[in-house]
Amino acid sequence: MSQVSTEEEIIEEIAGGEFERTPVPQSRLKGWKSFIGMYAGEHAAGTEFMIGPLFLTTGVSAFDLIVGLLIGNILAVFSWRFLTAEIAVKNRLTLYYQLEKICGKNLVMGYNLANGLLFCFLAGAMVTVSATAIGVPFDMPMPKLTDTMPNSLTWVIIVILIGAVISIIAARGYDTVTKAANWMSPFIVLAFLAAGIVALYQLEISSFSDFWNIWGEGSEPFPGQTKFTFWHVVIWSWFANAAMHVGMSDLSVFRFAKTANAGWATTAAMYVGHYMAWIAAALLYAVYLKSPEAQVILSNGDAPPVAPGPLANNAIGVFGIIAVVLAGWTTANPTIYRAGLAFQGILPKLSTVKVTILAGTIATIAGLFPAFAMKLLDFVAVYGFILAPFGAIIVFEHFFHEKVGIIKNYAEEACIKFNKSVFLAWAISFGLFYFISLQFDVFLSFVSFPAWLSCGVLFLMFSKYFQKKNT
Repeated sequence: MSQVSTEEEIIEEIAGGEFERTPVPQSRLKGWKSFIGMYAGEHAAGTEFMIGPLFLTTGVSAFDLIVGLLIGNILAVFSWRFLTAEIAVKNRLTLYYQLEKICGKNLVMGYNLANGLLFCFLAGAMVTVSATAIGVPFDMPMPKLTDTMPNSLTWVIIVILIGAVISIIAARGYDTVTKAANWMSPFIVLAFLAAGIVALYQLEISSFSDFWNIWGEGSEPFPGQTKFTFWHVVIWSWFANAAMHVGMSDLSVFRFAKTANAGWATTAAMYVGHYMAWIAAALLYAVYLKSPEAQVILSNGDAPPVAPGPLANNAIGVFGIIAVVLAGWTTANPTIYRAGLAFQGILPKLSTVKVTILAGTIATIAGLFPAFAMKLLDFVAVYGFILAPFGAIIVFEHFFHEKVGIIKNYAEEACIKFNKSVFLAWAISFGLFYFISLQFDVFLSFVSFPAWLSCGVLFLMFSKYFQKKNT
């Protein structure tokens, strides 16, 4: 056995197999197939069953939806490939440990808490999605778009059982998460495709113009929903996963990649999941909107419910119910895994298994409240806006630290626990652009990229000033 192999085994033993505070060794790197399976499974998944129908509630037009998604999704792929994956294979560290080196332990604990909780809430929304499918055979009342609280004991029991299973899978680590995704994703993708085709038949679509006319020139949004235009679709679809690509959360995933080209695996996620699956799910909702039940609800000035389980069951029966359950799992599994890593930054003495179970418990509790799923478009926008600017800290330091003349990983080098350059850059950017969004009624996703750029630039400026002052 070589000395290198021995060292790698020692590192793996110390890190407990997940390498939370050490670079991933060569022996544990994974090929692009692992990432295609994981990303296809995660993004042709539970969120898609919610987001597709929610696009219809915004009154979006055919051109804005179809072309807007085409452009927004490729921007997301470029962000993963040329930012996230590029940095991940250079350092091979989790987001949380990388930020600790830059920000200091005390500051990054606050970030880890916010990040972990937001991931838990997202995973909770996916538990909600799966629960709508499990509840179909039990004739369970489905949550409405306006619901926030659990509506029955059956709902509570189903959510708790689903959350327990998801948490156990996620707690088994990265390999189990990817294996689960690889097993489930082909089934889910096939289900989305089949559901979309059946929905086209139910809508009596016989030509491309008939398909186009489902959205047509657009319409007024449903009560309580924001009207989406072309730019809403482009920017929202680009930043739907802002925390994961420009926010650098997926450093924790791509640190296992052999090369940065693994970032192209996200193409499968975006165009199978965030294109085909969103449109297929929207078609399912379009079928429901033509039903007498939905027409009565609309005539009363209310928005018809968006419950993925019944929608999929209406199209492809039991196959659809199973697909919705698995779709919720494949999104929640890696999301809870990421949340567990975030919590481990706060509670380093706890094992990966324990912090992941903690994250799963919080996600399950969140899943009891349908509002996280029913307001998913708004939640995802807020989630990205809060977390993405921290990714700019890593990106701007990585690419510009030598040109600007600042010390890389300054908190680690200077032995400080709170890097005020990071805090000031984030706080000013967050405060300024959130104020603009509120004061001028600007869609939050529209200011996410300016806030990200602002945070990166201000970080370099403050770092230059404070580092020079302290030398």
